[in-house]
Amino acid sequence: MTPAPKLSVGLLLTAAAGFIDAIGFIELGGFYTSFMSGNTTQLGDALANGIWPTALLTTSLVLLFFLGSVAGSALALTDRRWGPVGALALVLLALSTAFALTLAGYPPPQTMLALAVAAGAQNAVLLSEGSVRLGATFVTGTLFAAGQDLARALRREAPPWRWAQHLLVWASLLAGAALGALGYRAMDIYALALPLAVYAAFLLGFVLLGPRAVKL
Repeated sequence: MTPAPKLSVGLLLTAAAGFIDAIGFIELGGFYTSFMSGNTTQLGDALANGIWPTALLTTSLVLLFFLGSVAGSALALTDRRWGPVGALALVLLALSTAFALTLAGYPPPQTMLALAVAAGAQNAVLLSEGSVRLGATFVTGTLFAAGQDLARALRREAPPWRWAQHLLVWASLLAGAALGALGYRAMDIYALALPLAVYAAFLLGFVLLGPRAVKL
């Protein structure tokens, strides 16, 4: 079982990711900044039907998510104290870039690409420990892990309630996405200021606490 304090940190990060992805989804008219399975399916359809603007957009989102994950992981693995700080700083930089470009008047197919970098990098902030994937920006594997752990629990091969922790991660993404949609309705793109503040607070905490911030 993942300790409650560390689980809470992961849930907050996942909720922030859901908030951002909902805004990106709305701005991009049905494309994702963190759900690459969906973008890959849409890319395949676009290639088959010759819809080249869609193919270009989805390819860009997948590529930048991948590059964000590479850069975030490289930073996170450099040092136990400053690695997570570097990965989180990259997330904050990418989110700030998307926000600034939007305010400067650039169109969503350009500005929202930075959110894909942020989503890729965020998955490296909390390195995997134990069975629960913390701080993730997507939950397909998390839902499978919940089902698998429940099956194991019924066979007395896993802790009886570990599957519920996976579902909490899924629920945090759902709650964050709902709040993101509501925030966008009320504040338009300025709603991105809310997750910006959350990531800035996390960054400050990581700087001040060092390894304790991720071990808890």
